[in-house]
Formats: sequence, C-alpha cells, structure tokens
Amino acid sequence: MRAATTFAPAKVNLYLHVGPVDAEGYHPIASLGVFADVGDRVTVSPADRLGLQVTGPFAAALSDAEDNLVLRALRRLGARAGIGEPRLDVRLDKQLPVASGLGGGSSDAGAALRAGRDALSLDISDAELEAIAFEIGADGPLCLWGRAAVAEGRGERLSPAPALPPLPAVLLNPGVPSPTGAVYRAYDDGPVAEADRAMPPGPLDDVRSAVAWLAGQRNDLEAPAARLVGAIPEALALMSDAGARLTRLSGSGATVFGLFETPDAAAIAAGSLSAQRPDWWSRATTLA
Repeated sequence: MRAATTFAPAKVNLYLHVGPVDAEGYHPIASLGVFADVGDRVTVSPADRLGLQVTGPFAAALSDAEDNLVLRALRRLGARAGIGEPRLDVRLDKQLPVASGLGGGSSDAGAALRAGRDALSLDISDAELEAIAFEIGADGPLCLWGRAAVAEGRGERLSPAPALPPLPAVLLNPGVPSPTGAVYRAYDDGPVAEADRAMPPGPLDDVRSAVAWLAGQRNDLEAPAARLVGAIPEALALMSDAGARLTRLSGSGATVFGLFETPDAAAIAAGSLSAQRPDWWSRATTLA
C-alpha cells in the first residue's frame, strides 16, 4: 500500500441541546452536526512500528503526541482486530485549533481509523469502527464519517440530518481554552434545558430559511461558556458586527461561527475579523 491522505474536516454544532446529567454523570444531547471544508489532513503509510508526526500551525499545541487521539484510536483498532499495535506511520497536518469545539481530535481519529482499516485490510465493520470512535470521544461516531447528522444520547445515536443548503460561514477562534468539563459544571449550576431533537417543519431551500429555523434553536453551553471565558462574548459580538445572519458558539467553545447569505459576504467578514484580531484564527468556509 502507498501512503494515503485523508481529510479530517472541522465539525460545527449548528444547535446543541443538552439535558440534565444522568445517574452515571453524563449529559444526554441532541445536536445537529455539520462539517466545514477546512480541516486537518491525516496521512497513513506502512511502517515497522506505530508512530505519529505532527506538523502544521497548531502542532505545538499537541504537546503529548503519545496520548494523541489518533494513536489511541489506532491502538484500539489493532486490539479489536487482534493484531496488536498496528504498524503504521501517521502524519497529521494540524490546521485546526486544538480543543476549540470543532471536533478536530475526533475528526483526526476518525480519519486515521478509516485509513488504518483500509491500509491493513482489516475485517472490521463500520459498526465496530463507530464503537471504537465512541470510546475515543462522545462526538467520535459523528466525526468518523464527516457527514451531517443529528447526534443523540451521549453522541452515539446518529440519524440523518435535515436537508440543508450549503451555508456560507466564518469560523472565529480567540486562541484561548474553553474547558469542556468546567463548562458542563457551570451549565449544571444554572437552569438546565432538555435534550430535545429539533427538525424543520419543511424543506430548507435557501440560506434565509435555514437561518430562520436555526435561530429558533440554541446551544445550551453557550451561556455558561461565555461566563467562564471572556473572549467568547467578544467573539460573538465581533461576528455579529461583521454582518452574520446567525452567530453561535460551536460545542463548548471557544470557536464561534457566523452564517452569511453568500460566500463573498463570508470572505469579506473573515478578512475584516482577521484585520481586527490578527492573533485570532478566522476562516471563511462552507458548512454542508
């Protein structure tokens, strides 16, 4: 087998409805996850032993390569296949901010699982891959395939997403951590909503109809995250001022997304945001 490169796209939660914590300490969710045309790249090739090299603008943020989700996923893949540690050289081009609410680590792990199964011709089903991905993280099954879906339960139950038009968008990350555990604890300290699944009453034929429907949904983690991380309210305000038709936090943050009517409007807004905050990460993209 030759080296194979797989795209690992950024995941965006268009809505994230979170229920009260259960007896086992987990929160049920209902979330519409979609994917951007920006992301990382994972290259897998045969080797004498399992290894990982990380490059790209956010490589330094992955300080412990041995505990990277990519290696954890591949080791579990080898264990499930009964082959021990898979002999693969993995190169990760890290273009997405780390721990940013964009599912980058889970998307990287999913790309590595798909490429690793194919590279080693393993007799592992899609369902088994999904189980491994879920062991790595709650958004693992969604990020494994990189296709829009509604995720429920703890993230393991996937169903088809409503039909959506391509959504011109801008992603804005202030470069500060938004710790997921602390955000959930802050959420538990306030009014707790329900993990209600939302589906549109009819077709969403254009950006305006999609934005109008999404505006009636919510990210239940946005308010607690904004209380904990001061840069999040600033990012939300900057995105709104840039002309976004809908502005919302993705996941537990700290990345904010804005939806725009046209790709040109999104590109102009991304340029303006980069000029205003040159030390922040900003990208125009299309969500689909």
